[in-house]
Amino acid sequence: MSSRSPNSNHKSRELRRRVLLPARMRTGAQWSDACILNVSSRGALIHSSRPFARGSVIELRHGDHVIVGRVVWREGAKAGLQSEERVPVEQILSLADGPALFLSAVPFGVERRRRSRTHEQSRLQSRALEFASVAVIAVALSSVAFALVGKALANPLAKVSAALGAN
Repeated sequence: MSSRSPNSNHKSRELRRRVLLPARMRTGAQWSDACILNVSSRGALIHSSRPFARGSVIELRHGDHVIVGRVVWREGAKAGLQSEERVPVEQILSLADGPALFLSAVPFGVERRRRSRTHEQSRLQSRALEFASVAVIAVALSSVAFALVGKALANPLAKVSAALGAN
């Protein structure tokens, strides 16, 4: 049994707000779904089926809010995140529009897109755009060529038709 005296240097645990907020989670370059189970001004408890190691940096997005934290513990699908900066809990819980939050220094920039693009997706999209552009240009050039050839042959064919019709 542990008894603590009132004079000990014990820090009381901060009050956590129990929530159930869907979020998108980024670890490295990969995105997945997560759920924020509780939040405090120094971190959050999340639930995610994606495996990640203790000490790894995770970016959570809920609406316009971005929470970046380090995994301090993991137990099954639940993990505790600690942020270096204070988390404005009331802004996250409210539906009011607030600026995006940057809660700790991260070596990479903030992702502007809701879903990140992979190299393969970008490559396929650019190939499709290139194919469509070439097809449009080919149709335009063939239309111009058909009109020019028709105009160039109209006079000689009219003469041939007149000569054959006279016989």
